[in-house]
Amino acid sequence: MAAARKGNGLGLRLVQWMSSTRTFARIAPHVIPALDRTAHRLTHGKVLLSARMLPGAILTATGARSGQPRRTPLACMPESVSGGLPASWLLIGSNFGRTSHPAWTANLLAHPDAEINWKGEDIPVRARLLEEEERAVAWQALLAFWPPYATYQGRVEREIRVFRLVRR
Repeated sequence: MAAARKGNGLGLRLVQWMSSTRTFARIAPHVIPALDRTAHRLTHGKVLLSARMLPGAILTATGARSGQPRRTPLACMPESVSGGLPASWLLIGSNFGRTSHPAWTANLLAHPDAEINWKGEDIPVRARLLEEEERAVAWQALLAFWPPYATYQGRVEREIRVFRLVRR
């Protein structure tokens, strides 16, 4: 895991606090994805700058309306790691605590077969929206993994979408 996620030091708490602010929610969606796309392209999929805070992947999903491939850098929580590669990932549609669902969640609802680039490797996946008890269990794991998700949920009336991606 990234250096900032290791331990429970001051640096991690500072990053978590900063990512919970409304200022971060206003600025980050415009800056972080652009930086991640550029770093990912220049390093042939080996580097995501935001992965210094949280594990990240590039999701390629079919646009719900356009039908065109859409590439989105996202934080994720790998699950069930075996042989070096996760068997599944949780994706959180927090949208940095903004009022609307992020577009990529509509894309996965319309077209659940997608692809993620995980540490430079393209992996075909199938996404499933988690609901009820399964979502509640995953949500608790996500809060332990990255506590600012609770702040994001507290800011919005919508239920933040949580998807599980499994390898196809």
